[in-house]
This record gives sequence, structure tokens and C-alpha cells, in this order.
Amino acid sequence: MGVDTDESEGGGGASAAVAPGASVAIRLTDVRKTYGDVTALAGVDLTINAGEFFTMLGPSGSGKTTLLRVIAGFERPDSGVVELQGQDVTRRPPYDRDVNTVFQDYALFPHMSVADNVEYGLRVNKVDRSERRTRAADTLEMVGLKGLGARKPAQLSGGQRQRVALARAIVNEPAVLLLDEPLGALDLKLRQGMQIELKRIQREVGITFVYVTHDQEEALTMSDRVAVFNNGQIEQIGSPVDIYEQPTTEFVAGFVGVSNLIERDGRNLSIRPERVELLPAGSAAPPSTVAEPGVITDAVFLGMMTRYTVALDSGGSLIAVRPNLERSSLSQEDPRGRHVVAAWRTDQAHDIELSASSAAGQQREW
Repeated sequence: MGVDTDESEGGGGASAAVAPGASVAIRLTDVRKTYGDVTALAGVDLTINAGEFFTMLGPSGSGKTTLLRVIAGFERPDSGVVELQGQDVTRRPPYDRDVNTVFQDYALFPHMSVADNVEYGLRVNKVDRSERRTRAADTLEMVGLKGLGARKPAQLSGGQRQRVALARAIVNEPAVLLLDEPLGALDLKLRQGMQIELKRIQREVGITFVYVTHDQEEALTMSDRVAVFNNGQIEQIGSPVDIYEQPTTEFVAGFVGVSNLIERDGRNLSIRPERVELLPAGSAAPPSTVAEPGVITDAVFLGMMTRYTVALDSGGSLIAVRPNLERSSLSQEDPRGRHVVAAWRTDQAHDIELSASSAAGQQREW
């Protein structure tokens, strides 16, 4: 499935518009790539605007990393066109493209100081020593490593080494920075902090960031737009809000967050668990809502919220979550076996396209 990126973005379907007045950093046209019998990219069309933080999100094997490598020049597509800033670079080697890449493993030179690592690309490009030192020092300050230029990479934490790798990539001021799961080796708390830092740095330098991840939280936290990949194709492109609130396919609804899939009146609908309200048994449906009676069969404490599974009297089940604003309901009594009414507003249930393997009318959650 190709993506026509010149159409209106609308509700976040598999199209993405170029913002009025925005220039194009990357344009991919019908890009295909196979490895033997495996189709890694099945005709991808994509436009990325200059200066945006664009994320390619998907599970392992979905094609996102292959596409990043095609943009970088590390892989050549079997067919299709890769354009950077309006120039066809499909057959150009990586060193002849105005891009830099940041990898998960940092790839720093262990025998060099932090400052020398950052200056390396400038030295290759024959930038004079005084300018190299000034630009490296400024960039290290930008990424929060002021005063650490004399240290060796081994003397830094994992998060600090990732910042050095980032500084080394942006000091050359490339038109596009490609980031291949750069935070994957960091622990959760550090990774969350770096998500915020990466977005701050991207806004400050104004470079187009193309970020690859399988982590939905990363994609939703940092991105201006997100492309969700599956089986070498783009399922949907849109803002994080569009992708989460209005998934257009079964895969997107299930991969980005948690969603309930229901069939009602011949329509296949997706409804997020936080949109499902649990009312006392016998309650009437509030205006503009759908309500179905059921029984709570499971309740799981998740810290900030509690997740409930409700077996509906009509068949199937729904997931609902409730924030623990004061204390968990599980600290009071076991809710399992309680009869409730599951209700949701009709405007918060969205039509989705089912995969070929899904059985119509089956209520389920991911």
C-alpha cells in the first residue's frame, strides 16, 4: 500500500499533507526493497517536511529501519526514487548525502576525548581548529554536557554517551538527522528524560529529525507526525493525536496503545479503554451513548490506574481503565463479579478497516 502524501491529512489516514509554506526535506516515491523472498518495503510513498520531527513506528520487521537505511544510502532500493531537498539521491553513496545517522550503540571512538569525538566530522570536512573547538563546545553545551569535553567515552554514563553521539551528528548541521532507535539501550527513567531532551534539541537546532522506534510512547511523546509501519507498508500517517484518537485500521488501533474492537450495526469500531465508562447495574444510557450490561471478570492495579475486563451479556468483552485519583478501588473490595453497565459516547468510537484475517462481529481487545 503506497501513501499519497499530497492529499489532506484529515483524520489521520494513510496520507499526509505538506504544510502550507513548508519545504520538503525528504520525498520517497514507490520505494521497494526485497531480500530474497522477503518484501521489506512494498512501494512506500512518503513526504517529510523540513524542520519536523517525524517518527517511523512499527514492530520488528515492519520495514521502518530498512526505509531509514534507504534514506541514509546504506541500502539501495530495488525500485523507486529517494529525494533529499529536491535532489534525486537514489544512487548516491551515504557520504554524498546531507544526512547524519545516530545509532543505538553510539559508535564513539573510545580512544578519543568527548570533544575530539564531536569534532571528528568537522575535521574530516577541513574546518579550521578554532572553529571546530567553538562549534563542538557550543554543541556539547546544547546537549547538556558542558565541561565534559576532556573525558573519554568510558568515563560517561550511557545517557551521556548517547548525548555525545547526538552532538557529533548535529555539529555538522546536516539537513536531515536519522535516528535508529537511539534510546533503546537506556533504562526507562533515563529514556523518558531523553525523549523530552531530544524534542527540545530538535526545536533548537531546527534540523529535520527522522526517528525510528517500536516504542509507542516515544512516538507519541516527541513527534510532529507519525507513520505506522506494518509488513513493509505504511498503515497510517498523522499527528500523535490523530494516530491515537482516530486509528483507521485494526493494526494501528491495536499497536498504538490498547483498543477495544467491536462490531455494531454492521460497522467495525474501535474504542479506547479510557473512553469506556462503568456505570452501576441497571443504569440507563446517558444521551448520545451506547450502553451494554456486563460483569467485571478481572481488575488489575497499574499504579496510576486500574484496568477492568468486562464480560458483556451480549457476548465478547471490553477493557476499561479508571485513574486512581485518591486510592485504588482494589484497596476497598474485589470488584470481580460485580454487575455493571459499560457505556461509551458514539462520537468516541471510530470506524476502522479490519485485516483480512479478522472475523466480523467478534468483540475483542488488544
